[in-house]
Amino acid sequence: MDRRDSLKSLLVGSVAGGLLVTGCTPPDKAEEVSEVQEPGLPGYGRTVPEQEHDKKVLAEVFLNEHELETIAVLCDIILPTTAEIGGAKEAEVPAFIEFIVKDMPNHQLPIRGGLAWLDNHSNKLHNLEFKKLALEQQKAICDTIAYPGKTAPELLPGEKFFTRMRNLTLTGYYTSEIGVKDLGYQGNRPGVWDGVPQDVLDDHGMAYEKDWLAKCVDQSKRTAIAEWDDDGNLLT
Repeated sequence: MDRRDSLKSLLVGSVAGGLLVTGCTPPDKAEEVSEVQEPGLPGYGRTVPEQEHDKKVLAEVFLNEHELETIAVLCDIILPTTAEIGGAKEAEVPAFIEFIVKDMPNHQLPIRGGLAWLDNHSNKLHNLEFKKLALEQQKAICDTIAYPGKTAPELLPGEKFFTRMRNLTLTGYYTSEIGVKDLGYQGNRPGVWDGVPQDVLDDHGMAYEKDWLAKCVDQSKRTAIAEWDDDGNLLT
């Protein structure tokens, strides 16, 4: 299993409990969804109060240019572009994290403090900020803080920061159009039912009647609406 598949497994296994971006609490009273989306706001259905909230968050500034550039480097290390599909940068994950940090202020101190820790650690090792290191040097630092339970005690603050960044990156990527394609999610689609498998029928000493099976498991008629006679017999 490669790194991207491992991260997919991490996401799927964690999605029920949420990663760092938790689900919204349903309002006491449902708000009417506005049919008119303002330019620059997300293209999904939002109530008027939600649109106003989004506008306020988007207008705020928290992370500076250096911090955003470092976040982009980390996102690309965590989920890089492959020959088959785009990575975190193509999915605009840095912009997602920037929004989340403003929308959920509990992330602000850990992210800003973690970025400062990363640059300080990088300067101690290489006398350069993290974003200015060679890729292999950046990966080497990440490898020392990427595996909880295997991190040196003095690097535990970096481990906590990297875990937060990895969770945010996964959340942003696998809720984007590119990430959904990478998961192979196809949405609601009609299933193809070929009947109970023969080995299961054999285990229970059961068998289909050939005439019934021909009527009920005919994929050429899968979109047809069943018709019944007055006695309850299947006609088509």
